[in-house]
Amino acid sequence: MGGTLDTTGFQALKVTETLDRLEVQLDRPEVKNAIDQAMVDELHAVCAYLERTPKIMVLSGTPADSESGAKGIFASGADIAQLRERRRDDALAGINSGIFDRIAKLPMPVIAALDGFALGGGAELAYAADFRIGTPELRMGNPETGLGIMAAAGATWRLKELVGEPLAKEILLAGKVLTGEECLKAGLITELVPGAELLAAASALSDRIGKQDPLAVRITKSVFHAPREAHPVIDTLAQGMLFESQAKFDRMQAFLDRKKK
Repeated sequence: MGGTLDTTGFQALKVTETLDRLEVQLDRPEVKNAIDQAMVDELHAVCAYLERTPKIMVLSGTPADSESGAKGIFASGADIAQLRERRRDDALAGINSGIFDRIAKLPMPVIAALDGFALGGGAELAYAADFRIGTPELRMGNPETGLGIMAAAGATWRLKELVGEPLAKEILLAGKVLTGEECLKAGLITELVPGAELLAAASALSDRIGKQDPLAVRITKSVFHAPREAHPVIDTLAQGMLFESQAKFDRMQAFLDRKKK
């Protein structure tokens, strides 16, 4: 435990670390933040650190630049040049599905701040987050079938859980790309904010999470994702652990003390 993440040698990510969170920016703007092997490797390094040192993670892409007029972008998908050369054994290795699953299982919540394109693997990366905040310029979808493949890094099951089967099928089978407004209406994002306010909104959500007891947040996230058949036993056991934590006594006493005033 402790220490800071060593980002020496990182080329595809920009990382900013504070006491309770890690801000991770996808940083391959020249290829619209296409997810390549280097980015995957660096995301694994980030996850390894967050598994040892649990913190909130905020994932974002290249921000819009009002001076140059450049639009913001989260991730345009997998690197097609690399994807074109992959064969059956590469698919079976689950390169993207493995890292996205690892991100989804991080101890503390993951927030995806989405602007511009979040397509293909970029969309699947966002689906793996616990929270998604977007802008009106957001365009999210899975065009994989148009390229002769399928969305195989979580979309076929995460998307159905997030937006329901009819819309998920329209996205996966008919190539529908959602606007930011449509994402909000479908519940795929929880907030729609101007691009200039995107990171501030993600920071505000991080602040709200940060005010909660970290252990309670970690255990609640873990129990939330447990299989249905594990409930209610796992809830009872987890609550038993929290009932013995010092934070429970301190926070409840503080609440009672405030009520007396």
